Amino acid sequence: MKRLFLSAVLPVMAVSLSSLAHAEPAKAPERDKKFFKSVQGEWVGPGEIVAGKYKGTKFTCSFTGSTPDGKVGMSLDGGCRVGVFTQKMSATIEQKGRTYRGTFLDGSAGKGLDIVSGNVVDGRKVVLSLNRNQLNGVMQARVPDENSMHVTVSVRVDKQLVPVIGMKLSRVDDTAVGAIAKN
Repeated sequence: MKRLFLSAVLPVMAVSLSSLAHAEPAKAPERDKKFFKSVQGEWVGPGEIVAGKYKGTKFTCSFTGSTPDGKVGMSLDGGCRVGVFTQKMSATIEQKGRTYRGTFLDGSAGKGLDIVSGNVVDGRKVVLSLNRNQLNGVMQARVPDENSMHVTVSVRVDKQLVPVIGMKLSRVDDTAVGAIAKN
């Protein structure tokens, strides 16, 4: 059962760390760069499946965030653990025109997911649309301050988005971000 959990549910969650409407063209480039820079560094924290067959399952994740040279976007590398089982996770997100595209693991052609669109919203949150065959969903990552990140993954059931995974990550490195202005 834990093995099924790792192969079926964690891929959806991990894109979340890694994982949008349409950005305003004039403000988007600098705002987006600041957001992705704020995610650079080492993150760890607990998560929980909040709906579905595995509701109540708790896990712990650890990720390293980086930004690609000369591009707007980010890469996440790390893994999540449930009991003694660990699943390696990686995601890459890059700006493509006015949106973001990318993959989790090897994309939907393999065992992962495709990131089919996305935008940074208000400089503190990224919203990514996820797809794999019949599965469609959304990942939101909100950075309320430079040392915390809240991630929610929702899947579309009929015509409604249902939250299925939640994570609260904390920064565990000394990365001086300064990219998100406090209001």
